[in-house]
Amino acid sequence: MADDPNPLYSRISGEVAMRANRLWSVALELHGDPETAFEEHRAARLLTGELAAANFHVNRGVAGMPTAFTARAGGGQGRCVALLLEYDALPGLGHACGHNLIAAAGLGAALALKAALGEGLGTVLAVGTPAEESGGGKVLEADAGLFEGADAALMFHPGTRDWFYAPLTAHAQLRIGFHGRAANPTGNPTEGVDALAALIQLFNTLAVLERRLPSGSHAQGIVTEGGRATNIVPEYAEGLFGLRGATTAAREELAALLEQASRGVAAATGTTVHIERVGVDYDHFRSNDVLAQRFAHHIGRCGIAMREPEPGIYLGSSDIGNVSTRVPAIHPFVAITEPDACDHTPEFAAAAATPRARDVMLAAATGLACTAADILRTDGVAEQAWNFHRAQAAADT
Repeated sequence: MADDPNPLYSRISGEVAMRANRLWSVALELHGDPETAFEEHRAARLLTGELAAANFHVNRGVAGMPTAFTARAGGGQGRCVALLLEYDALPGLGHACGHNLIAAAGLGAALALKAALGEGLGTVLAVGTPAEESGGGKVLEADAGLFEGADAALMFHPGTRDWFYAPLTAHAQLRIGFHGRAANPTGNPTEGVDALAALIQLFNTLAVLERRLPSGSHAQGIVTEGGRATNIVPEYAEGLFGLRGATTAAREELAALLEQASRGVAAATGTTVHIERVGVDYDHFRSNDVLAQRFAHHIGRCGIAMREPEPGIYLGSSDIGNVSTRVPAIHPFVAITEPDACDHTPEFAAAAATPRARDVMLAAATGLACTAADILRTDGVAEQAWNFHRAQAAADT
């Protein structure tokens, strides 16, 4: 890491370096023992054990989730920074999104920050966030008030490019079911009302509608129920649709459009339709530029040059979006592969346990801890971040 005249940054770098081997062991242990959404019992036990050993006050099973936790250090006075730890894996793919590195980096940042700050003003809050891939642990935590009193929420994400903010979209799922009337297609065909035909018509309508959706908006559906026998007109058919929008407002516009189309199809086919939201909604991510630029500066001193995403590129969705509506937040991407790779693949899972991943995890831990130190100890940083956050909120209304 390049020399820096600020002695606090030097202390943080030293604390991360001192823990490097242990942090990498944690990352590899998580990588070798993947657990999916809401089932991350061993991961939560490993991480809380590390934090408790460092004299963090650990609270397990928060927000109604057995695998969620908070770990707090500090006297409760002054600023508070939340460092987010993800640790769920993908079914069948393990840590193909690199959450083992997110957890280890957040852990390292929390431990190094506590050690470097000593007993001075400020609170370090490590938050264990289950089920990012499916279930929205951060949504449940935010709704439970876990981020009240925090001045920022910080995390990083392994990726294929070095971007100081993430163009993450809003997401929701709709279950749409059509009710018709069963009949024998040869014995009494005029008596039947084909629910599957209605669902197929909705898919066809959606294909036409997608041609005029704004950039970043997208709908993908699957058939979850389509009948039980070929000699019976299906009386019920159901589809599950995932909706994304560049903004939360765009997602809601798409949801309204799909609901309108569903009712139109029902009227045209003589069916009735039932529409319901499934799971929790992910809002679009609002990157706090004040803090993202500071992270970019700090990780730049570790030799990683961050830049803005290419215009018009939208990635997936994350429950960090719902946190970013409440407090200033960052979610930079740092590459552990070459740009032509893709996450959610076996190749990316393998990359999350390489020497390059180790270097990135340690650099991210340092960058996160130094950014948190700026919020806690540098006059004006928290105020600037909150001003930017409020301006974002006003622009979204």
